[in-house]
Amino acid sequence: MCEVKNIPLESTWAIRHSVMWPNKPLDYIKLPNDQKGQHYGLFIGEELISIVSAFVISNEAQFRKFATLNEFQGKGYGTTLLTYLIAQLECQNVKRIWCNARIDKKNFYERFGLTTTQNTFSKGGIEYVIMEKSI
Repeated sequence: MCEVKNIPLESTWAIRHSVMWPNKPLDYIKLPNDQKGQHYGLFIGEELISIVSAFVISNEAQFRKFATLNEFQGKGYGTTLLTYLIAQLECQNVKRIWCNARIDKKNFYERFGLTTTQNTFSKGGIEYVIMEKSI
């Protein structure tokens, strides 16, 4: 059985690091405004396997550092976590949700109603596009 819970910021770091930037120092995955975020984790039993952080400003929210341990990818856990996050943000009267999506993952986000914008950029040799959804 899986369960989504609010988690402390520090609990996100190991998965962020191992999934997103394993070849960078741990501090690379920490965000300057991390303390202001809402951090969620999906657990199977006691094991944390997927994480995401949301940053709400006024009626907009950016979700960042969404990652699922490699051995659990493709099994619906990320979908469960992102569905939960979007529902939580809707309850907070957020009107726009957005993210910096890796180009190779944009089809995943489209399944949640996010659309691509014209805004693209590169970081660490990876191409990104800003995706958004109005609620």
